[in-house]
Formats: sequence, C-alpha cells, structure tokens
Amino acid sequence: MSELVARTGRHQQRYEAGCRLVAGCIPFKYRISVDSDGAISEEMVEVLMINSTGGPGLLFPKGGWENDETVEEAAAREALEEAGVRGNLVHFLGYYMFKSKTLQDEFSPEGLCKAAMFALLVKEELQSWPERSTRCRSWLTIPEAIECCRYPWMREALEDGFSKWLANHMINNSKEEVQIPPSPASSPDND
Repeated sequence: MSELVARTGRHQQRYEAGCRLVAGCIPFKYRISVDSDGAISEEMVEVLMINSTGGPGLLFPKGGWENDETVEEAAAREALEEAGVRGNLVHFLGYYMFKSKTLQDEFSPEGLCKAAMFALLVKEELQSWPERSTRCRSWLTIPEAIECCRYPWMREALEDGFSKWLANHMINNSKEEVQIPPSPASSPDND
C-alpha cells in the first residue's frame, strides 16, 4: 500500500468574497453497551476529535477546500489526512463563519473563513495516516466534546448542526445512511 500524504500549500485554495472556503466534518460512530446478560443496555453516539497543533483544546477535522475537488471530497480528505478515518458523509450540517488569526493572505486579508461542515459516519479507522505524528484522536460523548471544543464555531456546529440533526435522525429511528443533497452552493446567500 502506498503512503498517504497530506496536501499542503494554498495554490489551489478556493476563496469567495474575501473568505477562504473550508470543508470539514464531525466524524461519529454508534457505540453499543451490552449488559451482563448480553442484552443491549445502551446505544450512544461518540464523536471523534483531534488535538489542535496550535494550542489547547480539541477540534474536528477541517481544512481548505481546493478548486480541483467538491466540497464533499474536501471534507472527506480532511478527515483522512487529519484524523485517519474514512466513512460516509451522511448530512450537510451548514455553513459556519469564523476568523482565522493566523491565516490571513491577499485573498482574505482579514482572515475570514466560511466552513461547510458535514456529519461523517466512520466506517474505518486507519492505523497510519498523513498527520499521525502531530494529531491524536479522541472519541468523546457529545457533552464531553462540547466541553473540550477549542473553537466556538465548531461548538456551534456540534450543538446546533450535528446534535439537532442527530436528534431528528434518532426520532425517526432510522440508522440507515441518508443521502446528502448535491454539492452545497458556496454562495454566502445559502447559509
């Protein structure tokens, strides 16, 4: 098997109206607890977070959306590069605006970013991945993840996007993978 390598650089980065376009996901899985009789006692959802290389706290995989890929491909690529997971994007959670303190450039002088976030149902955890030497993975319950989340916009994506979608999804008592709509438009009018 060939070694996976993370993309680097900004030469293919997408921008729109002074914002750097970013794609990311909230990786999740279902964990089933079995009691001493062998019966399922509890089913819960855990989300996967990774350490930040820039300070304390945890975050979800995300990174630049490049012009040779769809937003879904970018989100899946970031999950693979940063967290070493593969899976299925099952729901578009929305767009989240934030300001990067370190990534200002000529196309986004104020460091404004617009992140398209997805729910990713994890199917495979790799033992080796491109950013393994700098990233640690942590599976957390949603309340734990809310407490550990480094960035307010990611906490909002978890609480207002993912948790609301998950509650609705669980009410419908359907764990089948749902189809996500076609690539979301990158227009700010579609927030």
